[in-house]
Amino acid sequence: MALEENERIIIPDENGEEHLFEVLFTFDVDDTEQSYLAVVPVEQKDGEEIEVYAFRYEEKENDGDDLALFPIETDEEWDIVEEMLNTLADEEDKGE
Repeated sequence: MALEENERIIIPDENGEEHLFEVLFTFDVDDTEQSYLAVVPVEQKDGEEIEVYAFRYEEKENDGDDLALFPIETDEEWDIVEEMLNTLADEEDKGE
């Protein structure tokens, strides 16, 4: 299953409550062979500062369309995700 931009996924929080998120982008890091995704809450109100959530993910091969999400825990991983966010923000600012 390949995730697409603007695709919506449900992610449960630590209390088991499910929240709907929209996928901003996904990317793979060739050096580590890890996959990452950045999402924003769908129920976010207009005018609010957008809160972006990022996860490392793995596709579950035997579970159909399911993904396994993992929190990003290392500074190195956060640096990679922030660099991607900044690159995309720069491209949007330039109207590309």
